Amino acid sequence: MRQLADAAAAADGVGPLSDQVLLHVRYGGTDAAHNLLLWRGGELAGFAHLGGGDPAEGGSGELAVHPAHRGRGLGTALTRALVAQAAGQPVMLWAHGELPAAARLAASTGFSRARALWRMHRSLLPAVAEPRIAAGVTVRTFVPGQDEDDWIALNGRAFAGHPEQGRWTRADLDRRKREPWFDPDGFFLAERGGQLVGFHWTKIHTSVPGGGPAAASGPPSASGPVGEVYVIGVDPAEQGTGLGRALTLIGLHYLRDRGLDGVMLYVDETNTAAIRLYESLGFSRVATDVMYRRDS
Repeated sequence: MRQLADAAAAADGVGPLSDQVLLHVRYGGTDAAHNLLLWRGGELAGFAHLGGGDPAEGGSGELAVHPAHRGRGLGTALTRALVAQAAGQPVMLWAHGELPAAARLAASTGFSRARALWRMHRSLLPAVAEPRIAAGVTVRTFVPGQDEDDWIALNGRAFAGHPEQGRWTRADLDRRKREPWFDPDGFFLAERGGQLVGFHWTKIHTSVPGGGPAAASGPPSASGPVGEVYVIGVDPAEQGTGLGRALTLIGLHYLRDRGLDGVMLYVDETNTAAIRLYESLGFSRVATDVMYRRDS
């Protein structure tokens, strides 16, 4: 399946599967998830994933067809199979890179555009502003074996209304800690009075020419290692204190000091406050990921 995803990334310039789905394939996941394999001539020609969700909201999924087997209706077959697996519940499918072929497939199978994520990027070669930490707040790095439960609780508060991030469990965190890219030195925690009130978790993608494993879940056209503002969150009680901006800058300095030339991030296109913050820090949109939805 990873080879299929790498081949699709090389052909399309963007990976077809998210970090969440790749982790699910590697480590397993909930019993409610469906994973479909489509074989043609003894070769794995297609893969589709549909995660379990709230019955009223439906499941969210992704799919990929190997470039050597495209043009034969296999994407349509996988999409219809996912709809059948959903048994009447809504289905949401992510299409990375807003490729025209994905839009055509969505329209032909009864899906409509429902949501979008911007992928933004900035160079780290220009100077990065110095962070200004509010009085009473201290910043340190994540300590494995100590901070997991407190971080999960803070993440839940910071993303209470987010359809994916706010539902993370301890298992979701533990899977990422097992990944080779995980580095607690790039995972910054802000405290006030001994309580976690904010965080900035950075990530470094090791680029592989031609769209290999790094590109399958990261920047599609990087020629070298690229940093990422992986997850950044602030306790609702700290909104308006400038903590989010300060934590972002702390992470950018860390990535710059590691010798990286650029940094990327994802942000919902409706999160105008976050977009304004990132634009003020030198980020600009470079691509869009689209969610398509079919209600029944």
